[in-house]
Amino acid sequence: MVSSVFQLQCSCNNYPWGKKGKESLSATLCAKTPNTGFQIEDDKEYAEMWMGDYPVLPAKDLKTGEELHKIVDENREQLLGKSCIEKFGGVVPFLPKILSIAKALPLQIHPDKELSEKLHKKEPEKFTDTNHKPEIAIALGPFEVFAGWKDQDDIQALFGTLPPLERFLPNQNAKFNDETLKQICQKILTASDQEIATAQEELAKIPKEKYGKQAYILDLLPGLQEQYSKEDPGNLVALLTMNFLSLSAGDAIYVPADAPHAYLSGNIVECMARSNNVLNTGFCPRADRDSIDLFTAALTFSPHNAEEVKLGTSRTNKSKNGKTVEYAPPMSEFNMLKTSLKEGERETIRAIAGPSVVFATSGSGRMTAHEQTHDINEGYIFFVGQGVEVTYEVSGGLEVYQAYAE
Repeated sequence: MVSSVFQLQCSCNNYPWGKKGKESLSATLCAKTPNTGFQIEDDKEYAEMWMGDYPVLPAKDLKTGEELHKIVDENREQLLGKSCIEKFGGVVPFLPKILSIAKALPLQIHPDKELSEKLHKKEPEKFTDTNHKPEIAIALGPFEVFAGWKDQDDIQALFGTLPPLERFLPNQNAKFNDETLKQICQKILTASDQEIATAQEELAKIPKEKYGKQAYILDLLPGLQEQYSKEDPGNLVALLTMNFLSLSAGDAIYVPADAPHAYLSGNIVECMARSNNVLNTGFCPRADRDSIDLFTAALTFSPHNAEEVKLGTSRTNKSKNGKTVEYAPPMSEFNMLKTSLKEGERETIRAIAGPSVVFATSGSGRMTAHEQTHDINEGYIFFVGQGVEVTYEVSGGLEVYQAYAE
């Protein structure tokens, strides 16, 4: 029988939007796990550290090197519990990550279950599962992001008053609704490089006061153009139709399946339903863009303002000592706990009827679980099976996240 609690070793991918070398939190946290051989190269981008059982970049048992999905598959009832297996099958139903973002990720959506099933059947090598991928992002410091749609009136205020945008309206007297918005996105995404560049040049010449409360568009436009190009349609879709949020440590957002989003900068904890499917249409080279018709047909039009995007915290009944808050997105695959301890403090998390992945983003301390005590330092990651109570004790400070399902 495998232990219900064991330390994990994880690895990072190297997407070009990641931060370089030791500037990348995902890389520096990954390197904290001892005896892995992971070394940071100064001139290499490190984008995401994955901490789940998804076989593309699976976590491994630190002692044995065995991949987590194999351990789980061989010990389903012990590690997942019957309830979790009945709901989600014999896998960990969520995938936590640390992201370090130097420049905008592609403008993207994650397809819902129905579309994922179709895409996987058609292109199984590209769309590697049949699941949906709603997700949350929790800021570990300053975090900028485009997510969800602006309020309808704010979008109409731009397209109804700024002449350079008239070319993207389906017709001059269109009643402005979600169908209009879909058609606008379609027209922007299918426009020629020259049309996109010209529209941006014309918008840049309009005085700030004409933009009203959305004058930030002119502040952000040059930076986005520099990251990719003046011909990238993502610049217009994101700036004109999507919410721009500038968040601080502890702030979070929820992105449902089929909702557009693009992370811009910062370090975050991300957690999602267990999937790796994505459709990209902007902030990337033309050759990397997916079908525009598929993208626009799949779009959902909720959330529809910045406040609807945000995900707050609440007190949790998992905590015995009141040092933990919970992020509870409107989905069934996972919730996220965040425990923050100061010098000399202690916290116990009650046993959960499903699997957890526990990871420390700062500090150091001791974790007692399943009658074993482990060091838990910045960057350490543990798998915790169902039915296990966890206690943290610190002499300094400690911040720990626990993604779980039940």
